[in-house]
Amino acid sequence: MPELPNDCAYTKRFDAVLAYIEANLEGDLSVQTLSHVANFSVFHFHRQFTAFVGVPVSRYVQLMRLRRAAHRLVAQGAYTVLDAALDAGFKSPEAFCRAFGRAFGSAPSVFRKNAHWQVWNTVFAVPHFSRKVLMHVRIIELPEIKVAALEHRGPPGLVNESVSQFIAWRIGSGQSPVASSRTFGIPYGNPDTTPPHAFRFAICGEIFEDVKPNEFGVHPLVIPGGRYAVVRHAGSPDHIGETIYPIYRDWLPGSGEELRDQPLVFHYLSVYPETPQDQWQTDVYVPLR
Repeated sequence: MPELPNDCAYTKRFDAVLAYIEANLEGDLSVQTLSHVANFSVFHFHRQFTAFVGVPVSRYVQLMRLRRAAHRLVAQGAYTVLDAALDAGFKSPEAFCRAFGRAFGSAPSVFRKNAHWQVWNTVFAVPHFSRKVLMHVRIIELPEIKVAALEHRGPPGLVNESVSQFIAWRIGSGQSPVASSRTFGIPYGNPDTTPPHAFRFAICGEIFEDVKPNEFGVHPLVIPGGRYAVVRHAGSPDHIGETIYPIYRDWLPGSGEELRDQPLVFHYLSVYPETPQDQWQTDVYVPLR
């Protein structure tokens, strides 16, 4: 039997994930479980899923549960709205009715009397991307990099406050001068999907000596060496997702590459305020096996 092209193999792995979700709507549908089903890196699975399917995992699961509830409401006369709400994972019938209304354009009680399934097909149209983003992807072998790191914990919107602290350490210690030391960022989660209180982001500056004791909480860290795909993002880092998602959506499926279970690395090539943020350049390092 001929071997499937890489993009077909990639599609088959996601088909397995979608089939698993539909068969296990009552079960464990965590990112950890689903990434294992697909044999993808847990660090990157959420972005891969969103890029491939068009909606985040949690939204897809909710829509599938609403779809099942709609079928049961129409087919089973004794099936109540409360039953549907609990089966769909909602804490109250009111919350379920609001979500159902947004999805189907009518209340559950109205829908069960006059089901319009074509509405489902319109509402639950998984976005299809009509264009491919042209990317210049380089694959490099990166030596490990020793850095001083300050870990931000909390809402992504407050990262700049942590950046200011790191800059204060950098200036005061003189250990990682901006002019001669590279600057990196390491996102330990996707800000689009990670709860604000759980978001973590390491602000890093290259060092060539041990980090001296300090009051800022800056500590030593090593960015692992190895193979990386590198794509350059132009513009404010606030919109870096516009570059990241096409890597997973357009480049990875046909590349034949597998991702390493390790966070992305951002290498900031510009310095603020010398360079306005809308003119920044950032290299996104995607770890490969």
